[in-house]
Amino acid sequence: MDIQFNTNEDYNKLALSQLRKRLKKVKEGGGKKNLEKLHSQGKLSARERIEYLLDNNKPQIEIGAFAGEGMYEEHGGCPSAGVVVVIGYVAGRQCVVVANDATVKAGAWFPITAKKNLRAQEIAMENRLPIIYLVDSAGVYLPLQDEIFPDKEHFGRIFRNNALMSSMGITQIAVVMGSCVAGGAYLPIMSDEALIVDKTGSIFLAGSYLVKAAIGENIDNETLGGATTHCEISGVTDYKATDDKDALDRVRRTMAKLADAEKAGFNRIEAHKPLKDPNEIYGILPKLRTEPYDMKEIILRLVDNSEFDEYKEGYGQTILTGYARIEGWAVGIVANQRKVVKTKKGEMQFGGVIYSDSADKATRFIANCNQKKIPLLFLQDVTGFMVGSRSEHGGIIKDGAKLVNAVANSVVPKFTVVIGNSYGAGNYAMCGKAYDPRLIVSWHSGNISVMGGTQAAKVLLQIETANLRKKGEELTPEKEAVLFAHIKEQYDEQISPYYAAARLWTDAIIDPLETRQWIAMGIEAANNAPIERAFNLGVIQV
Repeated sequence: MDIQFNTNEDYNKLALSQLRKRLKKVKEGGGKKNLEKLHSQGKLSARERIEYLLDNNKPQIEIGAFAGEGMYEEHGGCPSAGVVVVIGYVAGRQCVVVANDATVKAGAWFPITAKKNLRAQEIAMENRLPIIYLVDSAGVYLPLQDEIFPDKEHFGRIFRNNALMSSMGITQIAVVMGSCVAGGAYLPIMSDEALIVDKTGSIFLAGSYLVKAAIGENIDNETLGGATTHCEISGVTDYKATDDKDALDRVRRTMAKLADAEKAGFNRIEAHKPLKDPNEIYGILPKLRTEPYDMKEIILRLVDNSEFDEYKEGYGQTILTGYARIEGWAVGIVANQRKVVKTKKGEMQFGGVIYSDSADKATRFIANCNQKKIPLLFLQDVTGFMVGSRSEHGGIIKDGAKLVNAVANSVVPKFTVVIGNSYGAGNYAMCGKAYDPRLIVSWHSGNISVMGGTQAAKVLLQIETANLRKKGEELTPEKEAVLFAHIKEQYDEQISPYYAAARLWTDAIIDPLETRQWIAMGIEAANNAPIERAFNLGVIQV
C-alpha cells in the first residue's frame, strides 16, 4: 500500500461517515415530537411498520431515502419525500413496500412524493413484483397543488398505474392505517385487497368539516368513513384489523399464499465472495474526480471469485466490457476506464472519455448480452465522448449514436452504478436514468451533470466575456475570478450525489460495499418478469 492509497482510503471513509450521518437524520422523518404524537394514537411509524412487516432474516434495500432533501425548506422540509419505499421480502416473497410517513406534514403529498410513489410502482411493474401500500396520508399538500395535481406524471398517474398493474396480474395490497382522503381514497380501493385498522384508519372523499361546508351534514369522521363503516356498511374494505400489527400479520398470511411467479430464467449458480478484498476499493477510488485509476481493479473487488472474462481486451480500451457473476448471477459489465497506460508515443490517460472504437465495442457487447439473455451492469465514470476534428471526421457522433441505440433498445434488465463522473452524452450512453435502468445508484463519489463545474465555469465565463466585449466592456482579472468562483460553486453543488438523489435521478447513495447486494436483489426482482420481445437495434448509421 502506498501513500496515495492511504490518502484515498481516509478520504472515502470520511465521506461515507458523512453519508451515514445524513441518512440517520433523514430517517428521523418529521422528528421526535411528531413520532411521539403518532405513538400516542396507538400507531407505528412508517419505518416501524416496514420493519415489522418484512422478513428479518432477509436483505432489503431502500429506494429514494434522500428524496426531497433540501427542496422544500420554505415549507418546513420533506424528509424522504414523506414516504418510505423498500424492496424486501414478506413471507419469503420479494416485494415493494410503500409507507406514508405521517410524521412529515401528516403524510401529505409534495411533488417529489408523487414522483417517488411513481418510481415505486415503476419498479413493481417492470419486475412484476407484488406491491404493498401502508396508507396514512392527509392527501395533496395544498400550497403546492399546481405542481402535483394535473400533469401526466402527477398524483393521478398513481391510480392509472393501479389499474394497469391489476390488469397485468401484479398483486397490490393496501392497508389503511391512518387518514386516506380525497383522491387518495381511490388507491386502496383500486388495489386487489384493502385492509383497514379500527379506530385509526379512515377513508372518505371529503372529511367531516368539508361535508358540513358542502351539504350541511353533521357527522364525525369515524361514522363517515371508519373501519366499521367500510367493512360492515359500504363494503369498501375487505378486512378490519384491531391495530397496526394485526393488519401487518394478515398481510404476511396473504403474501404466504401467493403462487410462484413465472421466471425469466437468468443464469445463477452458487455465489462466491470476491477473492480480492472489497475494502480496498476505498484506497483505489481517488479523492479527486480528475485523477486516474484502474476500473478493472474496482470490478475485481465487486464480482464473484474476482473473475472477469474481458471481451475485446485490447480494443477500445476506454471502455471495459466482459462477463462476470455477482452473488451467483451472470452479468455483462460495461465500465468506463480511467487509468494511465503506456503507449509507443508515451503515456496516455483515458480519463473516462468514450472514443469511436470504445463505442463500437460496447455496442457489440450489449448485443451479445441481449442474445444470451444476460443482465447488463453499467459502471459509470465518464466525462463524455471524444471531441475535436479527428474524432468528428472519424464519425464519433455516428458511433456514439450506435451505442445509445443499443442501450435504449436493450431488452435484458439494466443496472447502473455511478462511481465517478457522469457527464453529458456519456450519461446517456452508459445507461443514465433516461434509459430505464431497473435500478440506478450512486456511490458517495458520483457526480451527474452536463459537464464538470470547472469546465462549465470556463464555458460560461467565455460567453460572459464575449457579451461584455460586444458592449465595449472588459472583465478585470478580479471580477473574472469572482464570477468564475460563483459559477463553479453553483455547478459543484448541483453535481453532488445528494442533489441527484434528492430529485430521484438516482435511487440511492450507497457504500461501495453494498453494490453486490443491490445488483443481486435487482436481478432477482427482474427474474420475475420474462422478456417479452426480441432485441432489435432498429435503423442505425453503419
